[in-house]
Amino acid sequence: MSDFIAPQDHALLERHGLSSFEALWAIQLEAVDEPNTERGGWSSVYRLDLGESAFYLKRQSNHLTRTLFHPLGEPTFAREFRNIQRYAALGIPALQAAFFAERRLPGERRAVLLTRALDGWCDLDSLLPGWAEQSDEQRVAILRACGKLARQLHKAGQVHGCFYPKHIFLRENSSGFDARLIDLEKTRPLLFGTRDRIKDLEPLLRRAGIWSEEDLECFLTAYLDEGADLAAWSARLGARRSNKAARR
Repeated sequence: MSDFIAPQDHALLERHGLSSFEALWAIQLEAVDEPNTERGGWSSVYRLDLGESAFYLKRQSNHLTRTLFHPLGEPTFAREFRNIQRYAALGIPALQAAFFAERRLPGERRAVLLTRALDGWCDLDSLLPGWAEQSDEQRVAILRACGKLARQLHKAGQVHGCFYPKHIFLRENSSGFDARLIDLEKTRPLLFGTRDRIKDLEPLLRRAGIWSEEDLECFLTAYLDEGADLAAWSARLGARRSNKAARR
């Protein structure tokens, strides 16, 4: 895979001397969290502020995922970048890539992924603790935005694989809320119809345990096609949630 630079970010990165893999690998920044040392390598995330533009810079070494298509492994960022591009092509609202590249060294595989920061957005997870304090209008608007996002995702034939509140970002607008997804590494094609859809949605509803039955109905109304059996969907999601809880 050749190096990628988003056209809208190329001039900015070049102006700051950061339009190459080597420059982004070498720049000294403070990590925003502890490095991920699973998979036999490491992976870290840093915030990069360039004037009025903000990014998150991800760097990794020998942090590989193995699949049928890549039995020897590939950087997890390579998979995430492909999914970012796929979402963009399919019109699924998600984070945006500014730069991606990888390098092979003796005994080492490195990758860099730069994405635009979602400043001005907040994740659903941060809204749930104060859910009861939200106005009825705000709760409905958030639920509709989340349902619409899930609908766009599945209509485009994709399963997110980690459809959690912390991966759904929201921003208020004049008519409600916009919503978009992050953390696309586990995305895969939707192959098994309703079963895949239920499996993808249930983790969101389990983690948003504060949502009432009325909230679930509002979410599903935005998600489902007109005329769909809302009660049947609610029952199937509840059954899967109960099965998950019973296994703990």
